[in-house]
Amino acid sequence: MKPDSKVKFGRVDLKVTPFGFGTAPIGNIFREITEECSDAMIQEAWTQGVRYFDTAPMYGHGLSELRTGHSLRWKNRDDFVLSSKVGRILRPARKEDIDYAPWTNAGRFTMHFDYSYDGIMRSFEDSLQRLNLERMDICFIHDIDVFTRGSEQPEVFKQAMDGAWKALSNLREQGVVKAIGVGVNEWEVCYAALQQRDFDCFLLAGRYTLLEQESLDKFLPLCEERGAAVVVGGGFNSGILATGAKDGAKYNYAPAPDDIIDRVRRIEAVCAEYGVPLPAAALQFVVAHPAVPTFMAGTRTVEQLKQNLAWFSHPIPAQFWADLKAKGLLREDAPTP
Repeated sequence: MKPDSKVKFGRVDLKVTPFGFGTAPIGNIFREITEECSDAMIQEAWTQGVRYFDTAPMYGHGLSELRTGHSLRWKNRDDFVLSSKVGRILRPARKEDIDYAPWTNAGRFTMHFDYSYDGIMRSFEDSLQRLNLERMDICFIHDIDVFTRGSEQPEVFKQAMDGAWKALSNLREQGVVKAIGVGVNEWEVCYAALQQRDFDCFLLAGRYTLLEQESLDKFLPLCEERGAAVVVGGGFNSGILATGAKDGAKYNYAPAPDDIIDRVRRIEAVCAEYGVPLPAAALQFVVAHPAVPTFMAGTRTVEQLKQNLAWFSHPIPAQFWADLKAKGLLREDAPTP
């Protein structure tokens, strides 16, 4: 699949490129990226035909939205699709009073969760101000999962299914946004949300990859049935599917356990047999599912971006996927390119 092709976004009147530009890195996660590098990556993505961009207030305490809007503001607004998220209010503060971790030298705001109706409306309007754009096309309720909220998650989820849902549903009815959804790290939370409310889409980080296909059990089939689109982030499981099973490889933001290291080594052996780069297989596998029109890839340099685009277009023979399944390294029911 070409990264600049256009794919229908579920049941919604939107088309996205299968390769999306994820903007967490330009929020200075873990380490700083310059203004020049941030803009250069977005302009290179545009030159390569990428037309879907995803951001969030959380990314760099507002910095990612500021940078995304700055780089896109002179583009024809009808030529690209933009998503952002709600659920955090940003309040101005002195830099020395802000706990930025894991962000570095980010925006001068503190972050406060708010999933109430009024909080969502304010979050939405504030994002448009930071973006300096008249609209976002897709809006996700952000981080109502156990990974982020811990023991508070059941109550947070209930608040979001009430206040946040009502706010976004009203915005959708008014035509202010075209698609509304949930962006989290756990497919189970997406599944529960889709059972309760009529969401158009989901952003699922790291839970549908070459290493994880449990979402095929219930969540992805329900998305197909309801016409809900799934944007997949974290297609490298935070590192190991890009770096391979080397010393220090990361899996879900922590050192990869032995069983994951072993599984990746076995996948790498099949990759070597067919001359397929492991990252190319990881990226192309994700968008083969009919409910997944696009994935988000975050990069830190123009070179990384170009490499991801090359991997996304790398030819992979059908027998490669058949061998992964025959060796028990991929679920039999997993769609493949």
